[in-house]
Amino acid sequence: MSGTAQVEAFLEMLAAERGAARNTQLAYARDLAAFAGGLGGRPAAAAAAEDVRSHLALLHRQGSAPRSAARRLSCLRQFFGFLLREGYRSDDPTLDLDSPKLPASLPRALEQAEVLALIEAAAAEPSANGRMLLAALELLYGGGLRVSELLALPRAPFAAVPPPRAIMVAGKGGKERLVPLTGPAIEAAAAWIGLLAAREESPKQRRFLFPSRGRGGALSRQHFAALLKRLAPAAGISPERLSPHVLRHSFATHLLEGGADLRSLQTMLGHADIATTQIYTRVGQARLAATVAAAHPLARPVARGRRDG
Repeated sequence: MSGTAQVEAFLEMLAAERGAARNTQLAYARDLAAFAGGLGGRPAAAAAAEDVRSHLALLHRQGSAPRSAARRLSCLRQFFGFLLREGYRSDDPTLDLDSPKLPASLPRALEQAEVLALIEAAAAEPSANGRMLLAALELLYGGGLRVSELLALPRAPFAAVPPPRAIMVAGKGGKERLVPLTGPAIEAAAAWIGLLAAREESPKQRRFLFPSRGRGGALSRQHFAALLKRLAPAAGISPERLSPHVLRHSFATHLLEGGADLRSLQTMLGHADIATTQIYTRVGQARLAATVAAAHPLARPVARGRRDG
C-alpha cells in the first residue's frame, strides 16, 4: 500500500471507528502533510524516530506553541499506532518520545452577572439576529452545549406541541446524551421558530433550528462566533473574552459553584472521562482564591505601622 493510501486509510479509520469530525480529519491530514514535507520525498509512513524528533525541533525553532506541538505529536502517535496495529510497520517511532510540556491552563468563564447581561442584550436587540442569539444563548448556557451540538440541533422537536422538556444531542464521537431544556430556552426557541415561519427556506434549511443559506444548511461556527462577539459590547464584555465555548465553561463553573456534583456535571457535559470534568474544581478554587485576595482584610496590602501596631 502506498504512503498516500496509508494516510487515507488512517483518516477513514478515524471517521469510522472513532467518529472523528470532518474538521478533525482535515487537521490530521494537514499535520501529516506538513510532517511528510520535511522527509525529502519519503512518505510519512516510512519515517524513523529521528525524523519525528527533527520535526518537533523544527516546530520549536519556528516558535510553535507547546500545545500546537503536542497536538502534532498526538497525530503522529495515532498514525504510527494505526500502522503498527494494521501490520504496515513493525515498530512505532514515537514510542519513546516525550510530549512537550504544556502550561497549566484553566477554562475561562464569565461571571453570572455577565451572562445575564449578555442575555438581556440579545433580548433588547430588535433584529432577527437578536432573536436568534437569544435562543442560542439560552440553549448554550442553559444546557452546556458545545457549539457544534447547538448548530446541529434539528428544528422539528422545538416546533412540537407541547414543546419538549429535553432533547437528545450527538456529542463527540457520535455519543448521545439527553439535555434538559430550561423554560427560557424553550420560550426563546419558540419565538425564533415563529420568526422563521415567515421566511422562504429550502428543505435543507428547514431541518435546522439555526439555518443558513450556506451549502450545509446550518449556521457555521465562524458566523455564529462573529455574531456573538458583536453582541459583547452591548453587555459590557470585551469581545476577546467571549466565545461559544466560554459559555459552556460558564455553565459548568456556575453549576459547580451552585452545588452540583461532579458526576452529574460529567453527564450534562457529555465528558467520557471524569478527569476532564474535574478541571472545573480548579476553576472554582482559583475564583475563590481571587475573591479572598480581593476582599479579605488580611490579604490587602497595608502600611507596616498599621499592621504592626
